[in-house]
Amino acid sequence: MQNAATPTTTMPAEWRDFFTLTKPRVMTLVIFTGICGLLAAPGSIHPVLGFTAILAISMGAGGSAALNHWWEADLDKGMKRTAKRPLPSGRMRREDARDFGVFLSAVSVVLMGVAIGWLAAATLAIAIVYYAVVYTMWLKPRTPQNIVIGGGSGAFPPLIGWVAVTGEITAMPVLLFAIIFFWTPPHFWALALFVKSDYAKVGIPMLPVVAGEKTTRQHILVYTFVLAPIAIAPWAIGGTSWVYGSVAVVLSALFVLLAIPVGLRERAEEDSMREEKVLFKFSIYYLFALFAALVADRVLAANGLIGPGMLEGVLA
Repeated sequence: MQNAATPTTTMPAEWRDFFTLTKPRVMTLVIFTGICGLLAAPGSIHPVLGFTAILAISMGAGGSAALNHWWEADLDKGMKRTAKRPLPSGRMRREDARDFGVFLSAVSVVLMGVAIGWLAAATLAIAIVYYAVVYTMWLKPRTPQNIVIGGGSGAFPPLIGWVAVTGEITAMPVLLFAIIFFWTPPHFWALALFVKSDYAKVGIPMLPVVAGEKTTRQHILVYTFVLAPIAIAPWAIGGTSWVYGSVAVVLSALFVLLAIPVGLRERAEEDSMREEKVLFKFSIYYLFALFAALVADRVLAANGLIGPGMLEGVLA
């Protein structure tokens, strides 16, 4: 966190400002993957409890995001794409963002523990600390590998959703965690390539700033090749049917094909990075489609429309 003070607020914050602190766009992915983990898990959960679990996941994600806003308020002020957020623009006091983040985080863990179970609550607590402390306060300002290790913070929702139903951690939810973990670097670095000037201006050591475009592009390609077999693994080990498997194979092949020209290109101007922008947008659709296929596979199997995975009974 920087020492410079944010602007003094001249008006009270509105509810929209507090909502903005939760990072609604990121929240969409968190809620979606959390729901997918819950629906894809073997067994069943009462709809009210299922809703409560997703609510707790959402509150935890929103709380950690608010703490991210609080800690990085001065950094956000120096970047064009974040300067209009509530704190750097002076629409909210920094203390209010901090207190809001702590409140949401604490309530989310207690709610999850009381309504669902303490294993799910503990996993949620770890996810909150991982993002708000390990990534935001420690990794992001110190190492260009911040997004690699910090990617684990966004990988928790499907794992938590699965645990909410089953009460245990097994191979399948770990694979769901791994998919998002290894998806995050190529997804985020594709974005970082065409906004690297913002990061350079405020001194955040993102990979394109520290190691250069060529190295970043090579890393994008490597992580995409690593991601592909991991995305297919749930089918390969018999945890899903060919429905998920075929979608994972096709989408992962497309991801690799889009990453190749990005990875082999040495340098490009920020305003001409068409391939990088296409890869970034596709990576978002990729994750949504992959997890939607996981749920569709489970629903079809539950209704007897497709056969179960070879090892479903073992891995469930």
